[in-house]
Amino acid sequence: MFTGDEFADGGEVIRSALKQNNVPASFFLTGNFYADARFKGLIKGLKKDGHYLGAHSDRHLLYADWTKRGSLLVSRQEFNDDLLKNYERMAGFGIRRKDAPYFLPPYEWYNSTIAKWTDEMGLKLINFSPGTRSAADYTYPEMGAAYRPADEIYRSIIEKERTDTNGLNGFILLVHIGTDPRRTDKFYNRLDELLRELKSMGYSFVKLNDLMDDQPGFAKR
Repeated sequence: MFTGDEFADGGEVIRSALKQNNVPASFFLTGNFYADARFKGLIKGLKKDGHYLGAHSDRHLLYADWTKRGSLLVSRQEFNDDLLKNYERMAGFGIRRKDAPYFLPPYEWYNSTIAKWTDEMGLKLINFSPGTRSAADYTYPEMGAAYRPADEIYRSIIEKERTDTNGLNGFILLVHIGTDPRRTDKFYNRLDELLRELKSMGYSFVKLNDLMDDQPGFAKR
């Protein structure tokens, strides 16, 4: 699955790699992303290709303190209004709320209260599977020790497949649709290579909604 807020530089590269490998994917985009006129054509293209398009909050809010996860930084009303605005912007692309019931919280950071509020709105909160460096593809060299080059990220995925008893069966891998221009080593440029390697191992791919509906995801033959 892919997330997006202010950057979309990898959009067409990602779209092309998915199309060439006949791989369906899921995109969780903020209201900022849906409202950006620069990304309108990309969003329409992803929808036309049959990918899942979902919500990632309207303004990419931080819901909980980084060090005290139980401490909320938003009120219930702020949470509701922001998320509903995200779906309102999605409706402009013909994406109905009932067709996009899965919600990925911004920053992939939340607590039990956020999970409860999401459920009470009739939505299903999801997150990526841990164990690889893929979510660090947004980092750039100026971040120092936090920076993760594309090769390290790629190797972490293959290592996870090799060492985990379940391999990548049912695994939800997160990649960003765009990153800060200070990162020149773009991991999305390795996506085609990664998809081909995983397919050579016998994996197949499904959209998140199909995976969550108990159909095989990343299922080996």
